[in-house]
Amino acid sequence: MAPITNGRLIFKEIPTGYPIPGQTTAYDTSSHIDLETEPLNGSILVKTLVLSVDPYLRGKMRAPERESYTPPFFVNEVLYNYGVGKVIRSETSAFRAGDYVYGILDFAEYFIPKDITKLEVIVNRETTLPYSVYLGAAGMPGQTSYYGWKEYAKAKAGEVIFVSTAAGPVGSIVVQLAKQDGLKVIASAGTDEKVKFCKKIGADVAFNYKTTNTADVLAKEGPIDIYWDNVGGPTLEAAIANTALRARIIICGYISQYNGEEDYGIKSMKNVLSNRLSINGLLVFDHQDRYKDEFYKVIPKKLASGEFIYTEDITRGLEKGGEAILEVQKG
Repeated sequence: MAPITNGRLIFKEIPTGYPIPGQTTAYDTSSHIDLETEPLNGSILVKTLVLSVDPYLRGKMRAPERESYTPPFFVNEVLYNYGVGKVIRSETSAFRAGDYVYGILDFAEYFIPKDITKLEVIVNRETTLPYSVYLGAAGMPGQTSYYGWKEYAKAKAGEVIFVSTAAGPVGSIVVQLAKQDGLKVIASAGTDEKVKFCKKIGADVAFNYKTTNTADVLAKEGPIDIYWDNVGGPTLEAAIANTALRARIIICGYISQYNGEEDYGIKSMKNVLSNRLSINGLLVFDHQDRYKDEFYKVIPKKLASGEFIYTEDITRGLEKGGEAILEVQKG
């Protein structure tokens, strides 16, 4: 078989603000691969089917010497993230040709993983769910919601929770977990369409934070017992200022400061003391050993049955990957 073009998305330079398609990242067609003869050296050849574009990828676009909870991307190398692919060839007993695999995949049409331990055969536990859902509501974002809820929420029926970015893959599952447990849910989102979705999945109060003052809503509908934070900044400040006694704050993300913005000084921190707040940072991999099996037994079934509702925003074509990364950062 003659070599074919192997399109890839390359990390080209460290951004100072938003990642710019064609500048921060670039679609590259200079690589070629022969699917029948490419040396595997004991590994597997994977055809990439679908990749997840998550907010945390911006944090990997940093100088290598800056430490963080996840390794950085390196300039002129291929980006990578959670994805689903199909095994084309295999030289290991761990995988067979035809297997569908889930885990860390390159942003490339085809790739040979250096570390196959980062991949696992995915069993489509609910055949009505597309594989793409296993990167969103039934994947890492959904796991983040489920693990954080089980570990930190300590929810009681009748309590009040505020969820920011509530229409996203993490926030929307949190909203539905909270309603399942009998809480009043306040949800914020960035468009009127997303606000409608928040109401559809059960939010008692939903508002567009771009046109409605968050602090005013929380003062009227709170105080809040739980705040699920995906944005940081002024929204976190407003939440802390409107907490109930012994409220819990779960820090899942701070996208308001991912793209070169100045650190935001929270003025309401005195409430941490006076209201005896608990604040926890949430990283999904800290809790996989404890909750992963339980998650797969519970959440895919709820999604497949329609008990839990999900949406997907799909960009087709690896050449548009840079645009998808930017769109996620801009909400």
